[in-house]
Amino acid sequence: MENERLAQSALGGSAVFFMNKVHDHRWKCIGIDNKDAIPSTKAMLLQISVAMKAMPWYTALPTVSEFMIEKGWTRCFARISDVSWLAYLVYLMVYLVIVEFGIYWMHRELHDIKPLYKLLHATHHIYNKENTLSPFAGLAFHPLDGILQAVPHVIALFLVPMHFKTHVILIFVEGIWTANIHDCIHVKRWPVMGAGYHTIHHITYRHNYGHYTIWMDWMFGTLRHPTDDESKKA
Repeated sequence: MENERLAQSALGGSAVFFMNKVHDHRWKCIGIDNKDAIPSTKAMLLQISVAMKAMPWYTALPTVSEFMIEKGWTRCFARISDVSWLAYLVYLMVYLVIVEFGIYWMHRELHDIKPLYKLLHATHHIYNKENTLSPFAGLAFHPLDGILQAVPHVIALFLVPMHFKTHVILIFVEGIWTANIHDCIHVKRWPVMGAGYHTIHHITYRHNYGHYTIWMDWMFGTLRHPTDDESKKA
């Protein structure tokens, strides 16, 4: 059963990865006039290679989390009717805050702790300019790096009651979201941590560690707005 779940996660994750990346890259080619801002085919093939080598390892985390849920070790519940819609929405908000906080600090420490950066996170940060970033870079991590940055989703299960299917959906949303924030197309939707913010992170290494929103960077003094860079260029 565990092997079956692992295989399902690997196949499902790979399918979502490729469908989302192809769609996003077509969007990017249409949306950017300066073709020098689009990475070469060789660079994107390298990103795909790194991501696909890591993909089987990424699937270990949802497999382990589902095992712990089935054993009753977490605070997951099966049906929203078990708690009420109001409680579900409150738990979901608390869960997302824990995840946002956890990913921010996990990501930041992967930069601040030099051995972790050198051994793990540097694999992802070879893409450090706009013309080296693409949606394919979104999962091009050292396998352990990718797992560590998703671990807050599992930690949150022990801290707050969470609907099981919502948890699984959010794990898959991670793959889609991380592709979107690497496509260099900045959509200004406050307080969303869009691609414009994350592109700055890849250039400076010291700003915009957050995931879905800018709030954690604002709270901890690491926020840098894309508009700041645009005003400097002007």
